[in-house]
Amino acid sequence: MIELRDVRKSFGSVEVVRGVSAAVQIGEVVCIIGPSGSGKSTILRCVNGLESYQAGHIVVDGIAVDRAKRSITAVRTRLSMVFQRFNLFPHRTALQNVVEGPIYVKREPKADALVRGRALLDRVGLAEKADAYPGQLSGGQQQRVAIARALAMQPKAILFDEPTSALDPELVGEVLAVMRSLADEGMTMVVVTHEMSFAREVADRILFLDHGAIVEEGSARELLSEPREPRTRDFLRRIL
Repeated sequence: MIELRDVRKSFGSVEVVRGVSAAVQIGEVVCIIGPSGSGKSTILRCVNGLESYQAGHIVVDGIAVDRAKRSITAVRTRLSMVFQRFNLFPHRTALQNVVEGPIYVKREPKADALVRGRALLDRVGLAEKADAYPGQLSGGQQQRVAIARALAMQPKAILFDEPTSALDPELVGEVLAVMRSLADEGMTMVVVTHEMSFAREVADRILFLDHGAIVEEGSARELLSEPREPRTRDFLRRIL
């Protein structure tokens, strides 16, 4: 579904992604972990065409990712992204946020989009909040609206960029529960996260990044329980 081959990305003279190669299969859940500043979020933004990259290749569902070409629109109809800070429109209700993309990007009939939007809010446990504005919702509720918005585009894969890091601890569980249900349903997911318990339970594979490069990758059980690389062991010892 997603393939990266020797991808490199720099900001000025600082190389933040250094020759990353990885692949995500259809229906697979891959978690990306690592210290802050290791390039995790930048990789997601390159995959979705939100950032350009200087070298290598990224292919999504057979389409090369190049934000300068018209084909980037086709890539973005196949991928949805859930951000750390929700990025909801504050002047639109929860339902309006969910249906914005289907109506204005995919040109779906408004009536159909509204019906599906309400169903998606119900799916994330927020049917009764359809007419609420983001400012009237908790952080966890806003993030669940953001997930419903991502699903509204009927993507083939969803990228999650630290979706719980901006939440109060008591709100994290409600967002992770929705993500677990998506994984159970076979949604292809790439998740940048610091939630090791979630990664252990849900991920098919984990990539550990440091200084813009993949230090180690493997199954969740193997990497979290028996990491091979000293740098991975040191990182996990500090956070587990």
